[in-house]
Amino acid sequence: MAYKYFPHTDQELRDMLQVAGVKSLDDLYSDVPQDLQLKGDYNLPPSMSEMEVRQVFDDLASNNVPTLNFLGAGCYDHYSPSVVQNIVARSEFLTSYTPYQAEISQGTLQYIFEYQSMMAELTGMEVSNASMYDGCTATAEAMMMAVANAKKRNRVLISDTVNPAVIRVVETYAKFHGVQVDHIAAVDGVTDRDQLTAELAKDDVAGVIVATPNFYGILEDYTGVADLCHDHKALLIMNCIATALSVIKTPGQWGADIAVGDGQSLGIPMNFGGPFVGFLCTSKKLIRKMPGRIVGATHDMDGKRTFVLTLQAREQHIRREKATSNICSNESLMALYVTVYMSLMGPQGLREVNEISYSNAHYMADRMVKTGMFELAFPDKPFLNEFALKCKVNIDELQEFLSPDQCGLKIADDMLLLCVTETYTRDYIDAMVEACETFNDNKQEEDKQ
Repeated sequence: MAYKYFPHTDQELRDMLQVAGVKSLDDLYSDVPQDLQLKGDYNLPPSMSEMEVRQVFDDLASNNVPTLNFLGAGCYDHYSPSVVQNIVARSEFLTSYTPYQAEISQGTLQYIFEYQSMMAELTGMEVSNASMYDGCTATAEAMMMAVANAKKRNRVLISDTVNPAVIRVVETYAKFHGVQVDHIAAVDGVTDRDQLTAELAKDDVAGVIVATPNFYGILEDYTGVADLCHDHKALLIMNCIATALSVIKTPGQWGADIAVGDGQSLGIPMNFGGPFVGFLCTSKKLIRKMPGRIVGATHDMDGKRTFVLTLQAREQHIRREKATSNICSNESLMALYVTVYMSLMGPQGLREVNEISYSNAHYMADRMVKTGMFELAFPDKPFLNEFALKCKVNIDELQEFLSPDQCGLKIADDMLLLCVTETYTRDYIDAMVEACETFNDNKQEEDKQ
């Protein structure tokens, strides 16, 4: 063979072409228009040694400008102990293939089982699955569960306090499944309870989707919402920020039927926007409506503890026409990541992460307000580590003076959403506030001139 790493010999290629009924590899692509076919050679550099390749990537990396930012809105910068990546990178773990072969996949199945156990405890729900892609699609899958459970109802309500990215994905799923999605307005940063009550009274709603903390960082009071939903035979779905559930009231405590969200905040690096890992936890009565994988613990014929995929037929993953979901790729590598993170941090460590984040966020909010340039958008609403500010200065000009990321996310013409975690020192927060003050001083000087 000319290239020892290519999997096919010339004879194997000829045999394949003969079976396909064509004479050459070019014939296989004869249906592709000529103007779309590459005529020349690939634009590839000459071969390099390992040392030279490393130098190329070092040069590229030197162009990065490391900086902290105050962005949140679904992706959060939390410290992850170095041991997490070392464990995840072990060869027996570093694969995304679905562990169908239970007899040779006990390690993989066990950590999925441990992940499910931890997520069920974190959310206060009875059962958890694995293999959800991200928080957005997990929420959309929960919507489909609610519709499947209701049978003759195909209307779902979603609060405008849910992250807009999540709402868009839910609406995309709904469009192609014939589900009607109606919005519940946000009033002063929280879900309009009066509108929710009126919509549920129509008795045609399969499910209600709310958020905790919500998009504005607010911890909404959902007292009585679960009972209201259940009185009208609708399921309550809560979209959650995973790490926050270690210190705030859980979906289980609120009486929710399904808890969904993203596990990225459990130590997964932001890494330019991925990968993420969605979670979906629910009650036992809905377990057969739940998509993804479920690993159960049992015993083999010798009485030894073993782990197996359970409660789901293979058509759920393969035969689309009978599937409750079309999830097939296995996200368990990221499930392993958050499992190792949670096992290392423990309940006390997760609490400390949130306590530091809370302290830093409230410190920054106070300092920003004291500049006179900002005010809290919802001053009477509690928040954990994410908050919205109304701006008395031009946001676009402020972001241009600093950077688009440093001063938070623009969510309205006069509003910024900022997030602070345990990774932000007060020195950095002070420097950020002082930079805002410098911008304001420069602007006032320009106006005088």
